[in-house]
Amino acid sequence: MIITRTPFRISFVGGGSDMETFYSRHQGAVLSTSINKYMYISTHKFFFPDQIRVKYSLTETVSKLEDLKHPLLREVMLKTGVQGGIEISSIADIPAGTGMGSSSSFTVGTLHNLYAVKRQYVTHETLAREACEIEIEKLGEPIGKQDQYAAAFGGLNVIYFNPDGSVRVDPLYIKNEVYQQLQRNLVMFYVGNQRKASDILTEQKQKASQTEQFHTLKSMVYLVSELRDSLYKERLEDFGKILHENWILKQKLASQISNSEIEKIYQSGLSCGAGGGKLLGAGGGGFMLFYCEEKKQQKLTDHLKPLRKFDFAFDREGSKLIYYADEEF
Repeated sequence: MIITRTPFRISFVGGGSDMETFYSRHQGAVLSTSINKYMYISTHKFFFPDQIRVKYSLTETVSKLEDLKHPLLREVMLKTGVQGGIEISSIADIPAGTGMGSSSSFTVGTLHNLYAVKRQYVTHETLAREACEIEIEKLGEPIGKQDQYAAAFGGLNVIYFNPDGSVRVDPLYIKNEVYQQLQRNLVMFYVGNQRKASDILTEQKQKASQTEQFHTLKSMVYLVSELRDSLYKERLEDFGKILHENWILKQKLASQISNSEIEKIYQSGLSCGAGGGKLLGAGGGGFMLFYCEEKKQQKLTDHLKPLRKFDFAFDREGSKLIYYADEEF
């Protein structure tokens, strides 16, 4: 049996600039971190050597790879050259469609696992790049590149998306006390409404080249540098303000990013002492993140009941092989 563990991510500022419609004209950038919530992919030898069994929300058993209905699994198996006699299972700490990059964590983790099946060493860069190729080029998903790189590399990073299509991951080496305080000052709540982000992202992608949206994204990219500098200068009091600026800008990118209920939750958070926040992912639902000093968090949590507070911590490791029992596939 082989098990890989791949983290989910929280994107703070710059989301949307990782789409080709933007970064082909202006360098994109995102500041994000991976967290200690994971996608686990396990594989082991299947009893029937000429069959493939995959278990996710459904169970499929097929004799031909082309018959697999799960598009990501099918394309990852084609990419890695794993043919049959294998069972693949996935378990996630967080439901899909909640804004933490679960699909890309799934793709990166499955690639990592199946390369281990083939006994091939693979870098984080290769995992991220090939996950982008599968999701964006092969399957035509209207998404950007940030989730794949955040899941593969892990850690607190600024990720740059260059006009030539290349990606650079710059880890942030901030003081440990700042790193720890930042974690303690972040509070997250589950607001519900699991959704597929493709509708919102399709609209955002279509509008990204329009003048107003293009300049909005440029402003969001500028906030990445501001947020990075606030961490290096140990000015955590600026973190919430910059999150708030990013949230205001983000809502201009597509019509479905926010709604009256989400805005009510957000304004309630600000009234209870949060410095700023954002809805994670493309929008429409999922998790609401607030920057709120520890002394004000109890008031915030009490006021937002019955929303479920979601505890988490930062992750530093990225996609990782956590169990390997050698067997001949």
